[in-house]
This record gives sequence, structure tokens and C-alpha cells, in this order.
Amino acid sequence: MVKVGVIICDRNRTCTGYKCFKAIANREGMFSSYPKSEDILLVGWVACGGCPGERLEFAAADMKKIGADVIHLASCYLAGYPACPYIGDHKDYIENVVGLPVVIGTHPMPQNYIDTHNAIGDWKRDQVEKFVKPLASDPLASRKYDSTRPNYLKEESSKKMVD
Repeated sequence: MVKVGVIICDRNRTCTGYKCFKAIANREGMFSSYPKSEDILLVGWVACGGCPGERLEFAAADMKKIGADVIHLASCYLAGYPACPYIGDHKDYIENVVGLPVVIGTHPMPQNYIDTHNAIGDWKRDQVEKFVKPLASDPLASRKYDSTRPNYLKEESSKKMVD
């Protein structure tokens, strides 16, 4: 069993986590690298605390205390406008001070975000394309996670999260 902590961008502090939990359950996005035979236990879900990451050191350390093996910085770190300017710092801090590996991203990047960020050019400008690339590499998954599509809620409610 892998024990995962998720830190979300504070701009999304009221997020229900639906897309992240769906990605965990279905082994999509950055959770696709975990074997389906291995359970994933979510041991923590918290916002970073706002720029520059006011809760970061405590959140990651607390998750480590309760057994986290890895911390995921949620996809919302990149989906916001602009992407989190501290994402590299957050990753470095958690890995080098707290001592846990960090995976950037959770669910696949929704297509509507890919289209918008590409149009305004901020991912390229802010040099976060290396973080976005694995989240945007599967066009079908990106479309599946795009909640702006007509009938998104109807399609989602008619399917089980896990086959």
C-alpha cells in the first residue's frame, strides 16, 4: 500500500477533490504509475496556506508523521492563472527538508485548461511546461476531465468511478 498526501493550491481551498479522488480511484493522471494491485491510501488533503506556501512545512511534516510515503502537489498548482510561482520551491522544500518524494500533479489536465493556458502562453512564459507535460499527454484523459464539456455531469453521474 502506498500512502499519499495531497497538497492543493490555496486558491482552490474549498475544492471537493472530485477530480483528484477520481484519478486515484481510476489510476489516471499521475496516479497511473502506481500498480493497480497496490492500494492507495490518502492520508492527507490540505491547502498550501496561500502564497508563498504558509502551511507547506507543517502540512508535509504532519503527513509524514502519519505515514505518507509521497506527496502530490495537486494539478490545481498548474491549472490556476498563473500557475503557482512557488511550485519548484515547494517540491524542493518537501524533498530536501521534510524528506518525502514529491510528484507534481494528480488528475490529468482538463482540455479547457490546456487550451486556455496555451492561448495566453503563461505555462511557457513561467517555464512550467515540464510539469504540465505528463498531465497533458493523453488527449482522451484531458477531454474526460474537462468539466466544461456539454453533458459532463450527466456522463459522469452515469458511470462508476472504478470499473
